[in-house]
Amino acid sequence: MQNLVMWILLVVALVLLVLLVYAAVKIVREYQRVVVFRLGRSIGARGPGLVLIIPLVDRVVWVDLRELYLEIPSQTAITEDNANISLDFIVFYKVVDAVTSVLAVQNFAGAAQNIAATTLRSVVGDMTLDDVLSKREQMNELLRSKLDDVTERWGVKVTNVEVREITPPPGVQEAMTRQMSAERTRRAVVTEATGSKQAQITVAEGQKQAAILTAEGDRQAAILRAEGFSLALSKIFDVARTVDANTMSLQYLDALKQIGASPSTKFVVPMELSNLLASITGSAGRAFAAAPDGERS
Repeated sequence: MQNLVMWILLVVALVLLVLLVYAAVKIVREYQRVVVFRLGRSIGARGPGLVLIIPLVDRVVWVDLRELYLEIPSQTAITEDNANISLDFIVFYKVVDAVTSVLAVQNFAGAAQNIAATTLRSVVGDMTLDDVLSKREQMNELLRSKLDDVTERWGVKVTNVEVREITPPPGVQEAMTRQMSAERTRRAVVTEATGSKQAQITVAEGQKQAAILTAEGDRQAAILRAEGFSLALSKIFDVARTVDANTMSLQYLDALKQIGASPSTKFVVPMELSNLLASITGSAGRAFAAAPDGERS
């Protein structure tokens, strides 16, 4: 019986020892820190790696150092020109001081959400509706700067703020739709006019090139014709230099024969032809004068 009691006590002691070791040893990851409170007093942050604490005396609070985000639900704000708009955005933040983030604020998410809503109304109230719709990057930077000024004392840094959706009043939405339709119509007209202009320029350039090519072709053809005429005249001149007077006389007589056979009543006789006829007549007279009397009779 005593042995059984001893075994039970030994098992209980081992269990208590395991629980004690489990409570005393903490494994802290690289992106984590533990803030240790000893008898209610903060003794600083520990980690990463193996951290030993005193069970039942120390209490730890885990802190995540990674960049986190907080979704701010849709908030209604009034712009400088009295337009009601609804916005929702996301706040990205990370803890830079683990001890301060635990000691300075009880619930960072709730506090940040309320501060973000208040800051949003302050920023939008200093901007017109057109600026809110067109200068989103500037508004994001203003929100980030103002939120960071507040969260800095909590050991938390706001790294970025992104406005996701902006909902203007219904009347403004209708006006924006009409404006967008008009802008698209204007762009279509400009695009069509630009296309017509480019087409006309292309056609004019084509006609210009065609005229240039035609003129160049005519010029080359005229040059070739002139060269042909020149070669023909040179050939004729070379042949004419080899022709004697008798051959020319026969050519003229043949021409007279053709003129006499034509139905024309008026003839234009060149001076060379009259001189040729005179020479032929003189040659014939001399031939008859030189013949004997018997032959002439």
